[in-house]
Amino acid sequence: EAVLAILAKRKLNEPITDDDWQRVFQSEGYTRLKQREVSMQRSFEDADFKTFVLSDALAERAPAIKQTFEKWKSADITRAARLALDYLPAGAHIQAKIYPVIKPRDNSFVFDTKKDPAIFLYLDPNKSWDQFENMVAHELHHIGYAGSCPTRQVGEEMDNLSPAVKKALTWTSAFGEGFAMLAAAGGPDVHPHAVSKLEDRARWDKDVANFNDDLKKVEKFLLDVLENKLTDEQIQQTGFSFFGVQGPWYTVGWKMSVLIEKTFGRAKLIECFCDQRKLLPTYNQAAEKHNRNSREKLALWSNSVANGLR
Repeated sequence: EAVLAILAKRKLNEPITDDDWQRVFQSEGYTRLKQREVSMQRSFEDADFKTFVLSDALAERAPAIKQTFEKWKSADITRAARLALDYLPAGAHIQAKIYPVIKPRDNSFVFDTKKDPAIFLYLDPNKSWDQFENMVAHELHHIGYAGSCPTRQVGEEMDNLSPAVKKALTWTSAFGEGFAMLAAAGGPDVHPHAVSKLEDRARWDKDVANFNDDLKKVEKFLLDVLENKLTDEQIQQTGFSFFGVQGPWYTVGWKMSVLIEKTFGRAKLIECFCDQRKLLPTYNQAAEKHNRNSREKLALWSNSVANGLR
């Protein structure tokens, strides 16, 4: 709202005052957005944000952004929440603040999921209502997952693991991106990009076709973490490279989730994600069964990494 007010003044050639900018910079959404970007070691300066807000490119999009904001502001997200809760443990709840934002980067994400859960939704006029709902369900699942998994008992058990195993399990939880893709779609028989643009669906299908190779790339990374072969900086660099637009944390995580649910049921899938130690071995069991009856042979996790995480 603060940014839209400045854009409205700009259109009318009215002076933009320091009070106008302070309304932006002191807003809760902007403050927390800045905290998040800094935590990701990204530059986020007020002067740069001013330049972005006053750009001609944003001015051209302002009417469409305002219209989209009004629609999103009045949205009933009940169905999106139900999609997320269907893939969470019984009794799970979701509590978060949702910030629609106008910002330079066009991504949406969750932040501070343990203490003060927040969802930042990039205001994109090109998103259809179905795409908006899918995006919200995906992010709500992240919040619910962080709040309900692992259980207290599992968490206490993991506290006693070695530092290397803890690090590897922390990165294994990034497969939650694929888990959220499945939840937001509404089930294993629904394409995760059923409501997306054709180019996004085509990109996803192409990446999923690399499942076996990508699984082995992630396996090498997890083994290197387990064997203390990487510095913390190298772990961060490699681990984040698997996010990409929707990289292996999404595609491999989704395909593993679908196979586990189809083989052993949704309850077992949720159990595996709430105790990451079970995820890879359970997938291996499902893949072995699949491989006995299918021409499409799926890669398995090596015993070194599957047992190492257990």
